[in-house]
Amino acid sequence: MLQGWRWYGPNDPVSLDDIRQAGATDVVTALHQVPIGEAWTRSAVEERKNLIENSQPGRSPLTWSVVESIPIPDDVKRLGGKATRSIEAWIASLEAVAASRIKTICYNFMPVVDWCRTDLEWELPNGAKAMRFDQDRFAAFDLHILERPEAPAEYSEAAQRRARQVYEAMTPADIDVLITNIASALPGSTTDALTIPQFRDRLQQYRGIDSKVLRQHLSEFLARVAPVAEQLGVTLTLHPDDPPRPLFGLPRIASSAEDYQALFDAVPSKANGICFCTGSLGVRAENDLPAMAKRFAPRIGFAHLRATKREADGLSFFESDHLDGDVDMIAVLKALLAENRNRSSNNQIVFRPDHGHRMLDDLAATKRTNPGYTAIGRLRGLAELRGAIRAIEHAG
Repeated sequence: MLQGWRWYGPNDPVSLDDIRQAGATDVVTALHQVPIGEAWTRSAVEERKNLIENSQPGRSPLTWSVVESIPIPDDVKRLGGKATRSIEAWIASLEAVAASRIKTICYNFMPVVDWCRTDLEWELPNGAKAMRFDQDRFAAFDLHILERPEAPAEYSEAAQRRARQVYEAMTPADIDVLITNIASALPGSTTDALTIPQFRDRLQQYRGIDSKVLRQHLSEFLARVAPVAEQLGVTLTLHPDDPPRPLFGLPRIASSAEDYQALFDAVPSKANGICFCTGSLGVRAENDLPAMAKRFAPRIGFAHLRATKREADGLSFFESDHLDGDVDMIAVLKALLAENRNRSSNNQIVFRPDHGHRMLDDLAATKRTNPGYTAIGRLRGLAELRGAIRAIEHAG
C-alpha cells in the first residue's frame, strides 16, 4: 500500500521535507483556500500539484494522490438533487482534479458539524496530548450553551444532571474553548465555522430531514457526480461519520456496514467507494472492522488508519496510539493487504496515519500545530503501521 500524509498546504507548519523524512510518498491535501461551494479551477489544482511534486528538485519524490476534501455544500445535504448550482460547481472541481491525474477524492456528508471533539489537548498518562470526545461535556454544550429546545428529551435524567454539574463548573474561558472546539470548525473541516446563533439557525434548516431523507439526498448527489467520476477514472470515497452516531438530533448516514451497503445498493457505480477510517468506525462497538474491510474491500479507495479508545460510559472516547485502540488493527491491515495484492500497480490503496498525539518537541508552547496533525505524533503512527505491514508481509 502507498504511505500517505495529510498536508494543509503552504501554511502548514509541517513541511514537505517533514513528510519525506517521515517516510511517506503520497500527499493528501485540498485547496482549503477556496470557499465552500466554489468550483476549483484547473490552474489552481495544477499549481498545488507542481508545488508538491516539482518545487524541490533533487528531493525524494512526492505525489499528490488523494484530494481530501472537496466540501459538499450545505444546500446539497438539505436539498439533494435540487441544489443544482452547488452540484455543478462540485463536478467542475472533480473535473479539475481529474485533469491533473489525481484519481481519488475523499468527502463526507455530515450535516452542520464535521468531525467533532470536545477536547483538543487532553493529557495522557505519558504527558502527551490527545483529542477526546467527552459525552458529558458535549451534553453540557448541547443543553446549556447551545440550548437546543429538543435536547432535554434526548438525554436521561442522570445524563442531564452530569451535564449540569459540568456546565456549572465551567469558567467563561472554558465555555469559549468548548464553543471553539465544537462550533468553529476543526482543521480540515468541510463545514463552516459557526457562532451559536448561526448554529441554531442551521439546525432549524434541517427540521424534517431524517436519515431516510438525508440518505436520499446523498444518493441524488452521487447519481449526478458518480457517472462523471467513473468516466474520468476517479474514485469517490465517503468518509464515515465522526463520531458515528447522531449529534444535535441530526441524522448520520455513514456510521455502519448497513449504511454503506445501502449507499452501494442505491448507487452501484464502481466510482462510489469508501474511505475506510478505522478511528471513526471503531468508536461504534458493534462495528466489526476486519469484517467490514473484507466485505467492502473492492470499494476501499483510501484508508485512514488510526485508533480510538472507548471509555467506560460507551460514548466518550479518545485518540489512542495507532496500534492500541479498540480496533484489531493487525486484522484490518491483513484484509487491506490481501485486497491490495489483487490490484494493479496504478490502483494501490493509499493509507495515512491520522490524529497523532501532540508529543515531544511538538509540545513546546511556542510551536504552532494543527490539532491531530502534528508531525511527531503522526510520524510515530506511520512508523508503527509501516512496521506492522512489513511484519505481515514477511510472515506471508
